[in-house]
Amino acid sequence: MARSALLNVMVQAAMKAGKSLTRDFGEVQNLQVSLKGPGDYVSQADRKAEKIVREELLKARPTYGFLGEESEEIKGTDGSHRWIVDPLDGTTNFLHGIPVFGVSIALQRGSEIVAGVVYNPASDELYTAEKGGGAFVNDRRLRVSARKNLSDSVIGCGVPHLGRPQHGKFLVQLRHVMGEVAGIRRMGSVAIDLAYVAAGRLDGFWEEYLHPWDYAAGIILIREAGGFISGMKGEADFLEGGDICAGNEHIHKALLDVANRPVPKA
Repeated sequence: MARSALLNVMVQAAMKAGKSLTRDFGEVQNLQVSLKGPGDYVSQADRKAEKIVREELLKARPTYGFLGEESEEIKGTDGSHRWIVDPLDGTTNFLHGIPVFGVSIALQRGSEIVAGVVYNPASDELYTAEKGGGAFVNDRRLRVSARKNLSDSVIGCGVPHLGRPQHGKFLVQLRHVMGEVAGIRRMGSVAIDLAYVAAGRLDGFWEEYLHPWDYAAGIILIREAGGFISGMKGEADFLEGGDICAGNEHIHKALLDVANRPVPKA
């Protein structure tokens, strides 16, 4: 597959950060005896990976803005372009030695995401997409699944944990969705979840109370793989909204309907 110069910059940044995370992932498994030790170590790994990505991207395009999870936003002088980065999506997995995590990089032009990269260094899977060019994993073309019924589908989701809001609301959504589908999966990394939807491994996905860096790259991956992604009310302009629902045309619509069912009356 042919990549643009910008996408090549994104790939190089993601893979360089991925190498750093791979080294740290090997070390963090030796720190399991102490909660404070691994937590501090993962924070350092996270910040180090973001520094690598930020330096690589801004070296190539110094006028672009930069929004990352671990540092203050850089507005940039360009005005129309912004990098959106999560250097380690799936931090809890990383901390526990679970090899499902990734580096996520998206390029925003105006109000639109035009390119995205998600790289899982543990599996060496590189997901890439740019507007009009399709979506790929390790140079293999991606397509969302073709299933039309929720009853045949495996759906991904996020599960709110300690310190996250709306546990009760999620349990109502889960009750509704789990009664309609073939299976529910919780991977622990939104970036990987959305890449799996683009690859047809998951038929759909929903989660609320997120940040743009969690899902920005996933937007272009899914759309270029022929899928649909929106806010939880079906809105197309949802980058700052924090709630997402994704799937192919049929599953996206059905999942929105089911997940938004009202709370049953007592």
